[in-house]
Amino acid sequence: MSKYDVAVIGSGPGGYVAAIRCAQLGMKTAIIEKYSTLGGTCLNVGCIPSKALLDSSHHYDDAVKHFEEHGIDIPGEIKVNLKQMIARKQSVVDTTTGGVDFLMKKNKIDVYEGLGSFIDATHIKIEGKDATEIEATNTIIATGSKPSNLPFITIDKERIITSTEALKLKEVPKHLIVIGGGVIGLELGQVYRRLGAEVSVVEYMDRIIPTMDAALSKELNKVFKKAKFKMNMSHKVKSVERVGDEVIVKADNKKGEEVEFKGDYCLVSVGRRPYTDGLNCEAAGVKLNDRGQVEVDGHLKTSASNIYAIGDVIKGAMLAHKAEEEGVFVAETLAGQKPHIDYNLIPGVVYTWPEVAAVGKTEEELKEAGIEYKSGQFPMRALGRSRASMDTDGFVKILADKTTDEVLGVHMIGARCADLIAEAVTAMEFRASAEDISRMSHAHPTFAEAIKEAALAATDDRALHV
Repeated sequence: MSKYDVAVIGSGPGGYVAAIRCAQLGMKTAIIEKYSTLGGTCLNVGCIPSKALLDSSHHYDDAVKHFEEHGIDIPGEIKVNLKQMIARKQSVVDTTTGGVDFLMKKNKIDVYEGLGSFIDATHIKIEGKDATEIEATNTIIATGSKPSNLPFITIDKERIITSTEALKLKEVPKHLIVIGGGVIGLELGQVYRRLGAEVSVVEYMDRIIPTMDAALSKELNKVFKKAKFKMNMSHKVKSVERVGDEVIVKADNKKGEEVEFKGDYCLVSVGRRPYTDGLNCEAAGVKLNDRGQVEVDGHLKTSASNIYAIGDVIKGAMLAHKAEEEGVFVAETLAGQKPHIDYNLIPGVVYTWPEVAAVGKTEEELKEAGIEYKSGQFPMRALGRSRASMDTDGFVKILADKTTDEVLGVHMIGARCADLIAEAVTAMEFRASAEDISRMSHAHPTFAEAIKEAALAATDDRALHV
């Protein structure tokens, strides 16, 4: 029986990063993955493929709507080749997952393909291609999450689908009904809206992206309506039925009236659930909470003293980069180091266009906590760079402590905000004030100038370009 210092169950961003860091720190490491490719949901059927399709559909949308204005004339009709678009997406996935294979070999990490389950706290059974049993002094559970569903919906993976199937459709839907106005539903909804589908979003809450600052939700909703999305807030879905090639969704609106949506595809995007199926946690003494999450302490240790858990399978935001930070945290803890994660500074991003990004506290959270704050906001349309690229939707908003001026939250919607948010994270990690950011030179013309201007607005209401 092979013996390891650390075994990692699950090879998503949290799992494979944890394995790499353990190996870097001198631990003999194994990683167990039930599927034939490494990378988990994110690399195979999540973050990476969805961004590939978003990028391809963005190019098409630009060609149809903006090329002529840019002075680019294309003779003939511009057509969508969905088969090629999906093939390119798969090529990106294959290259990325292949890169993880390389990193495992480079770091001398043993890879086992099969379903890992606990025999006891130090022994793991692997069923599948590499069927065997291994012994591990420590184990890291990184088994991630799966799409959630509503109890009355039957996912047939043909017309009533999850995000996994939405990444490989063979045709552009005529009318795509998206149940759920969160990140995944909006991103995939935008892909197919750009390609010509009618898209109806049906959301239970009174606004889309409900966990983010309300101002971001309002702005993104405005952008989507401009793109002719049909946005239906405060709608409680009560039935989803397939009749031939038609899907019928019935819901009650905020007045309690029944409304009906008919489309040829329905994307069920109501969140994700932690995935521990087949893990046999009880055999190792690992406890789950009532939400199905693995219970951990402040060091990410489970109820079994030698077993840790990270990522989507535990409490907190289901984000790949959060899982990566936790993977490094556990590896360094096992090595006797004193790592630290500030969960308040884990950024959240929606990769629609415009992109939406945020870090820290929302206005709603500050009000609820009774914290006095000041707000500075700057519109993207006031930037020369935004006008040059025709990306004028959105704004940057900075929230700072009213007394100390320390930045408490940064919320932005606009071009390249997924990248711009890193500046806010860096500033807040060093506990910068709004004035600190306002006095830093930002290259001109850039989208990042909006951050400086919002900081000026938060400092003394003295933004220069509005």
